[in-house]
Parts: sequence; C-alpha cells; structure tokens
Amino acid sequence: MGKVCWQRPIHLFPNLGSQEALELYGIYQLGREDVLSFHNRPMRHPHHSASGVSLLGGGTYPKPGEISLAHHGILFLDEMAEFSKKTLDMLRQPLENGRITISRAKQTVTYPAEFTLIAAMNPCPCGYDGSSRRYFVCTPKQKAAYKQKISGPILD
Repeated sequence: MGKVCWQRPIHLFPNLGSQEALELYGIYQLGREDVLSFHNRPMRHPHHSASGVSLLGGGTYPKPGEISLAHHGILFLDEMAEFSKKTLDMLRQPLENGRITISRAKQTVTYPAEFTLIAAMNPCPCGYDGSSRRYFVCTPKQKAAYKQKISGPILD
C-alpha cells in the first residue's frame, strides 16, 4: 500500500499575518459568519442576484457585506454583467479607498474592504459569440447593451 501525501494547496497570496487574521476575525464576528481558517485569505463569490446590501453591507443594524468579508482576499464576481449596474457602480469607492462607509439614521460605520476583484463574464448574453460549435443569436444592439452594464471605471 502506498503512502498518502498531503500537500499544502498552492495559493496566489501568502497566508494571513497575525494582525490581518485578527482584523478579519473581527469582521467575521460582526457579520456573524463562520471563520474557516485563520491562515488562508478569504475568497468570496456572491451570486449575481445578490443585492447591494449583501454585497456592500448595511441593513437596519449595519453589518459587513461580501466586500468586507473578502478583506485581504479575493472577491470573485462570476457572470459580472448579470449583476445590476447600480450594484457594480457601488463597488467603485471601496475599490479606490479600501473601505466602505455605511450611514444610517442612528449610526455611521466604516468597514475595511481591501480586496482583489476578479470577474468573469460571457462575451454576449447568449454566450456563444465567437463559438464555432454553437450558433450566435445576439443582435449587435443586445451585445452592446450587455457590455454597457459594466461602467468604464469598473473595467479600468
């Protein structure tokens, strides 16, 4: 019988430092989220139907959203063009500042949000533009409208 060799998975980023892990633990406690590891950087991947509040944070008693839960890690937006344009545009400020401020009538809170944004989307709504196996059915107008959902600053 052969030996079983457990190898550490290859990561793009180094493990969290102790100060980063402590900061992230505090964010997860505020959000009432389970911490999977104190060493690995988080990777969050919200569904494209996620609301602005779930992505950015908020609520009656503001709690951290996906961008803060991805602090020191990766926020992966699959099917990026399927997210609402308004929600995507709300990511601009946190991407620039590394934090999100949520204001409510009784309080204002600021959460850290330094994350790497990785996004993927199809070239058009049907997903077959350029395919040699499937028939491309989108009109030029549909294709343009699909791409216009992503604003220039987010693409930059």
